[in-house]
Amino acid sequence: MEPVYFAIAAAVATWALTAGLLRLLRARAILDHPNERSSHARPVPRGGGIALIGVVLACWAVAATFGGAAWDVVRPMLGLCFGLGLVSWADDLRGLPALPRLMAQAAAVIIALLTVPLGPWFPGPLDPIFMAVVASLAWLWFINLFNFMDGIDGIAGVEAACVAGGVALVSAVAGMTDGTPILAAAIAGAALGFLAWNWQPAKLFLGDVGSVPLGFLLGWLLLSLAAHGHWAAALILPGYFLADASWTLARRTLRGAPIWRAHREHIYQQSVQAGASHAHVSAAVAIANFALIGCAVASIGGPMRQLTALAVAIGVIGILMWYLRRGISRAEAA
Repeated sequence: MEPVYFAIAAAVATWALTAGLLRLLRARAILDHPNERSSHARPVPRGGGIALIGVVLACWAVAATFGGAAWDVVRPMLGLCFGLGLVSWADDLRGLPALPRLMAQAAAVIIALLTVPLGPWFPGPLDPIFMAVVASLAWLWFINLFNFMDGIDGIAGVEAACVAGGVALVSAVAGMTDGTPILAAAIAGAALGFLAWNWQPAKLFLGDVGSVPLGFLLGWLLLSLAAHGHWAAALILPGYFLADASWTLARRTLRGAPIWRAHREHIYQQSVQAGASHAHVSAAVAIANFALIGCAVASIGGPMRQLTALAVAIGVIGILMWYLRRGISRAEAA
């Protein structure tokens, strides 16, 4: 099966299911109310990730049945993603303490690394246990940073579509035959279908039920790229989210702020607070991501190609962060 067909089917199905889900969320008054940490000014339904993740899981099951993906890989990922979705939905409805959420995520990551064939995850003569620990910590961090970065209209959908689309393209060009192109294309298509409802002004939000499982699945796809030797592409594709989240975490840590508490200190959030529209910032991230996808594809090959592409990608990320910071500086000077 061609990945593009999966992407189209996932986009249409997610768009249609989200329309029905939106009516249900409104009827049940499952709303995200504005607070001091929000970037929206009116109550917006949340839980749109139910449709997106449901479509992705269905597509992955079809891919394992007919599309060449291995059931011994897909089956545990479906179960773990579904479990994370249930925990995250409970968090959306009632709010859960940080520790139980983190424990559920850590358990999913550990179980996946023990049951899903992947490694080695990094190049070089490193101890397998050490690599597994590093991979699990990196994966857990990615799940949470993806959740943290879902803070304005459109940005999570843009990032999911670009990262998954980049994984699909890199894995296809590299000739990976384990079903990764199809699995990634399903996420990219579903993210685009959801984005039609989440672009500014957003009609609904993903919620943790969407962002946490998405981070889990995208993290696995990136580890899969690294396991096939494409470690540079695995770092390049989510480069902006990695840079913004890590920079913000470091700044909050240095001044002693609680790192687990929600806030509006990410660069993209500050850009919106400085006067940029949600659509403007999300579009800027999308444009930079297109360049990062090009860098990721260019990294396929030997170490020199990987290092060169990574250096160019760092430059792209730096330009994006400078561009977003420029608006913040102008607002502060006004």
